[in-house]
Amino acid sequence: MKLVFMGTPQFAVASLDELIKSGSEIVGVITAPDKPAGRGQKISESAVKQYAVASGLRVLQPTNLKDPEFLAELRSLDADLQVVVAFRMLPEEVWNMPDKGTINLHASLLPNYRGAAPINWAIINGEKESGVTTFFLKQEIDTGNVLFTEKVTLTGHETAGELHDRLMYKGAGLLVKTVKAVESGRYNEHPQAILAAENSELKTAPKIYKDDCKINWNRPVVDIYNFIRGLSPVPTAFTELNGKTFKIYKADYQETEPGIQPGAFITDNKSHLKFAAQDGFINVTDVQQEGKKRMEITEFLRGVKL
Repeated sequence: MKLVFMGTPQFAVASLDELIKSGSEIVGVITAPDKPAGRGQKISESAVKQYAVASGLRVLQPTNLKDPEFLAELRSLDADLQVVVAFRMLPEEVWNMPDKGTINLHASLLPNYRGAAPINWAIINGEKESGVTTFFLKQEIDTGNVLFTEKVTLTGHETAGELHDRLMYKGAGLLVKTVKAVESGRYNEHPQAILAAENSELKTAPKIYKDDCKINWNRPVVDIYNFIRGLSPVPTAFTELNGKTFKIYKADYQETEPGIQPGAFITDNKSHLKFAAQDGFINVTDVQQEGKKRMEITEFLRGVKL
């Protein structure tokens, strides 16, 4: 069975790697165009492109997925199945092209957490479990018939970055299983409308913008702790300290009567910095102030007086 793989970030590389190791025939890789990045604005290639080029795979980088020239080139690859991992929304003329359709790997237990940031929102909402889902693409985003799911248990202390890495490898294995099932015809499709009817309230995972990342210290301390974990390492929760943006990558929390206003802080200027919440303290341990590098709190306190 001939496959076209579509993906862009590091999360997708693990899946492409596992497909190749499983013996799948990858006839083409579709990824984002190169773009300038960083302070020097040097041209940067996607993680998927770098891996695909190193593996000797054919790479296409369309700017417009409806461009007739791209569609003709994609059609010429004559793929039986297309596989999508962390790419972008596809037009119907693309996802409906192969005989066996197009499957997508999503980093949540669908139909919960449809959207752009499922890993972040699962942590922010303090979920006890997460997982990965494979499904057939259809027009509405993340709504196609589910093929397979695999769950992971959450500790309540991992960051979004740590869950990202767990699901990256868990998803790669599930994708290989799905491709083999589609190839053999041994699979069942589960309509999400039926799955959704079994959920009392579906949770979504909309894209997170910078303004969404500011900490509201009037919230319960556990919610703030989950918020920090869910935005670490990117896009990162922040507050203001000494009139500058202060990012918090890691922290722990203490449920107690703070005795000071939410958002105020206590520090010994040596080893700890604690911000008051509604019902406790957030003790920050890994931070970055505007204009400085990321560092442990002890190092930060050595260089600043609060």
